[in-house]
Amino acid sequence: MSEISTDQLRSMTRELVADMGGDADMAQFRSEQFDRGLAVVQFPPRRGGLGLEPDAQAVVDDELASGGRHYHNLAVNPIGIGMGMPTVLAHGTEEMKDRLLRPCFTGEEIWCQLFSEPGAGSDVAGLATRAVLDGEEWIVNGQKVWTTLAHVSRWGMLLARTDPEQPKHKGMTYFMMDMRAPGVEVRPLFQITGEAEFNEVFMTDVRIPDSMRLGARGTGWGGAITTLMNERVALGGGVPARGSGNIGTLMKEWIGHAPPAGTAAYHVARDRVTRLWIRAELVRLTNLRARESASAGIPGPEGSVGKLLSAELNKELLECAVDVTGSRGMVHTHGYAMVRPEQAGGSGTFDTSRLFLRARANSIEGGTSEIMRNILGERVLGLPKEPQVDRDVPWSDIPRN
Repeated sequence: MSEISTDQLRSMTRELVADMGGDADMAQFRSEQFDRGLAVVQFPPRRGGLGLEPDAQAVVDDELASGGRHYHNLAVNPIGIGMGMPTVLAHGTEEMKDRLLRPCFTGEEIWCQLFSEPGAGSDVAGLATRAVLDGEEWIVNGQKVWTTLAHVSRWGMLLARTDPEQPKHKGMTYFMMDMRAPGVEVRPLFQITGEAEFNEVFMTDVRIPDSMRLGARGTGWGGAITTLMNERVALGGGVPARGSGNIGTLMKEWIGHAPPAGTAAYHVARDRVTRLWIRAELVRLTNLRARESASAGIPGPEGSVGKLLSAELNKELLECAVDVTGSRGMVHTHGYAMVRPEQAGGSGTFDTSRLFLRARANSIEGGTSEIMRNILGERVLGLPKEPQVDRDVPWSDIPRN
């Protein structure tokens, strides 16, 4: 663990908890955590880390939990911390790192991801949002869709086309866009749960300073890959305690609503639940191994493995949980409040029916399961890429709807 031992790291974390006392709010505590290098320990000093191996973060998190001060990053700022901070660290200027990283980690400035468009979902590189340079500013026009938490975000990680005469992967540039800027309009997209975590975002003559460009002009695809790989780690790479999460929901319903013991229905259902328990434990251990071996750089295909397995398993676990409840499973007990949650994953209610409905999005968000299988086929199994006849064609010459 570099030059800092596990015992020293534990001591540093205990000192943080003791020094901050019980009066500091979350933002104050996490700001101090960032300054002491205990935010993301694999990050460099002055950037929230200590230059340690990623698995050292578990030591910090364990001590914070023991001290009653553990805040789950994916609840505080899921897009910013899980996907944005690694991207800014890899591609941003020193000024951008100074300005953006700390308030992102503290949760004072929520981030969203502006990649997908109505005509560019799985094929992100086909996007049509344009950014045109005007002096020291870029003028942006276009539409993004399925943007999680855009309605509460301060910053948007924007991918826009800056050179339509280049092939689609080469003519894009990455920006950090102020979501409060004139010309930005956010409209809710209500889901099957009755909630609107997602939004569509319209940009009309939005001006972005060139200083908020992330990386060189035309290199947006590289930044996008960094973000997407971290997104898949964030969505699929969580390592809950054994028996918790969605398998815990299933077991709760099984204990309360299993068919009568000894019946044929009982034996069939028990076999199904047992198989799902085994798969849940295999996915948990797979994600744990991937997290332990992850480096501080751009994640590899293990993020896609975890994302694919977790997405498909979550749907099956909650389908089984609903089936176990019998006729009760036909009722959405949470109701359709038509609200706009301020956190990803919904309003924070965890009844089985809402979890079942919400899980339908797991195999779409963050890259569809079909895309994950393509990635694994190419990068792990060495299979040939799917034909891409438009890869070297200027974007302006590609037929579009």
